[in-house]
Amino acid sequence: MLTTLIYKSQLNPSCKSISLLTLVEKARKNNTALDVTGILLFNGHDFLQILEGSEEVIETLFAKIGQDKRHDSVVELMRDYGPRRRFENVGMLLFDLRIDTPKSVLSSVLRYSKLDNYLAAEDRVFKFIQTFITQPRRTSGGSQFRPERWTLAAEHNPFGDAIAGLIDNQVCQFALQPIVQPTEGKISSLEALIRSNDGGSPERFFSTLDQDKVYEVDLLTKAYAFALAEKIGIGDHKIAINLLPMSLVNVPGAVDFLMDQILAHRLQPEQVVIEVTENEMISGFNQFNSAIKQLRAAGIGLAIDDFGSGYAGLSLLTRFQPDKLKIDREIVSNIHLSGPKQAIVKSIISCCTDMEIALVAEGIEKIEEWCWLESAGIRRFQGFLFARPKLNGVGEIHWPHFHHA
Repeated sequence: MLTTLIYKSQLNPSCKSISLLTLVEKARKNNTALDVTGILLFNGHDFLQILEGSEEVIETLFAKIGQDKRHDSVVELMRDYGPRRRFENVGMLLFDLRIDTPKSVLSSVLRYSKLDNYLAAEDRVFKFIQTFITQPRRTSGGSQFRPERWTLAAEHNPFGDAIAGLIDNQVCQFALQPIVQPTEGKISSLEALIRSNDGGSPERFFSTLDQDKVYEVDLLTKAYAFALAEKIGIGDHKIAINLLPMSLVNVPGAVDFLMDQILAHRLQPEQVVIEVTENEMISGFNQFNSAIKQLRAAGIGLAIDDFGSGYAGLSLLTRFQPDKLKIDREIVSNIHLSGPKQAIVKSIISCCTDMEIALVAEGIEKIEEWCWLESAGIRRFQGFLFARPKLNGVGEIHWPHFHHA
């Protein structure tokens, strides 16, 4: 299947003596043998490359590019399939914006195009090319958030050792996972993640319940989370609890119950954040809105969890502006390699900045993910890179430390 792939990258600062013409000539011969077309644009700092060929060959070629030390910050921008090539089968062409003007480069690119001009004007590939050609040139200064400049060091047992079960005959347990602000060395809050009594997943716990009792049990279990917070002594830290949206609607007196349990365990309402997920359709928006108003009036915070994973996220955001929005791990995963994910997160950041909503990136497992997101403007993070959930306590936290070049 004919595949078109576009990626951007940066010239590795250590490759100052690179000969682009020599590399392009070698690539031209290799690509021609593989029936691959390559269009390479360079502005002195950034590369943009379009590759066309069979899907299998393009996959293999792009994997090699990702491992090539001459490239830095390789990010896939687009992958598409089509009935014919956009460009003549020329192997590899270089367009150097340090030498030629943007207008002449664009004209040259279009000369090699196999699309009519009116089609090229609406084609995404050519829009990527035009944007790259016309964007202001950047200097090659290094970023503070380069992954190789950071290491992680553990802080052990910030809240002491985990404790045994809290309440007789309790039906579940909770694992606590910190949400951190790494550059400040600060714990933003602790999320209480429900577990079965043998430490099993939330799905395992809820699968054992009578389905007619799911919402009632979901609400009642939060008493154990508040008891755990009191027992380990969270001080003035916040604690976030996950709640099915319809638990607030279908269980009478849900907000009153939460308030009673918060106060009974010596917490302040302002310390508690209710996280609702967009994965469950909210069938009664009016009732849900009424419950949210009660939460707000009591001082309890609201967060939208797993934003981007379901079908109700944007609808939730228009109806209820939360204190906090947590970007789903599927969007965060390998964001340093994905142009579409980066564009989506930049839009979320812009939107939430305008509405003064705090952002959390969840599911962080790689230092490269954190560095990209931190440099984009996110300050709160949750994931295995910094801390894993710990049953009935808080495990060690790994804080990043910067090393000057």
